[in-house]
Amino acid sequence: MKRSSHFIAAIIIAALGFLPVKPVMSQSLVADLSEHHVAITTGFTGAELLLFGAIEGDGDIVVTITGPDETVTVRKKDRVGGIWINTDEIAFERVPSFYAIAATRPLEDVAPEDVRESQQIGAEYIGFTPAKVYRGLRPEQISEFRQALLRLKQSQNLFSAKVGKITVVSERLFRTRVWFPANMRPGLYTASVYLIHDGNQVSAQTTPLRVEKVGVGAEVYDFAHGQSALYGIAAILIAAASGWLAAVAFRKM
Repeated sequence: MKRSSHFIAAIIIAALGFLPVKPVMSQSLVADLSEHHVAITTGFTGAELLLFGAIEGDGDIVVTITGPDETVTVRKKDRVGGIWINTDEIAFERVPSFYAIAATRPLEDVAPEDVRESQQIGAEYIGFTPAKVYRGLRPEQISEFRQALLRLKQSQNLFSAKVGKITVVSERLFRTRVWFPANMRPGLYTASVYLIHDGNQVSAQTTPLRVEKVGVGAEVYDFAHGQSALYGIAAILIAAASGWLAAVAFRKM
């Protein structure tokens, strides 16, 4: 299935090279994904998708893929009286649950900092902010929490630790592969493709990607989020029953 989808994608790319291009800026870039739906099953171990397209004219290509936003709390631990405890915490909102990036060249060579910041090109420019005003914390302290959040996401393979490579063929066709880990969150993802020339954005296009749980895993996920209290009680009962059965088994041994 994966090979056939990639083969179809290659055919589409080749066909794009023969399409007449109108002198409209918005049509100087065409991009798509090999699939627009990722199903998370019980044995899901991750997925790899192909993003491909074509450009008209010169320029660099940058691709970012972001997952649905979430609120994440970052806590700082200090040793107090010989015990490690949480001393400070900051909740950040509008944090992408997933962020991947790829480019034809190093980002600093593709666009100046103000362009990268305005388009959120690069993990350091993602526009998540504290959920409330934290009095008593200096801006540099908030920046430390922000950096800690980025490192946490990278350690979970949910944020790109480095910029991926975009391959360009015949100076017009391009492709890149994006890996989604097994712990990716269900929801609507967005693939954004930018064509940048001389440091300025020439064209951009977004493509949606739906990620959802299916089968038994989906039912458990919906129950856990829709009936959290009952799910918690059920988890406690199952854990207690498992412990009791293990104790009985050991006594018989």
